[in-house]
Amino acid sequence: MAKIKKIDYTYSVGRRKSASARVRFYKGVGDYLVNGLVIGKYFSNPVDRSLWAKMLKQYEALGEYHASIRVIGGGKHGQLEAVISGIAKSFAKVENGKFRQELKKAGLLTRDARTRERRKVGTGGKARRKKQSPKR
Repeated sequence: MAKIKKIDYTYSVGRRKSASARVRFYKGVGDYLVNGLVIGKYFSNPVDRSLWAKMLKQYEALGEYHASIRVIGGGKHGQLEAVISGIAKSFAKVENGKFRQELKKAGLLTRDARTRERRKVGTGGKARRKKQSPKR
């Protein structure tokens, strides 16, 4: 029977809107994989690329760490923000909380609780729309 090699990692979950990202954060050189794809391929939009690249470069994580991320639900931008939140939480856990104060100050450890408002009955199809009143 083959022996299973235990790999040490930090686990965290990031959420935004209806997206949820489970992050396994490893020490060492490697790629940031999102659902099996390199993060640059998964989030290929230039605006999205600038958001995650800025965050990783700011904390010099591109050479020292790598991550395996599983993200489900939501749209691409919600998923991106969930991934950033999950990576930030993992950063806060590593190296005895070395990055925690900086991350807290940048607002990356706070969950953005804004979600889609549910549709109400009798509003004509939208959450806050009023029904059309008769003309006469």
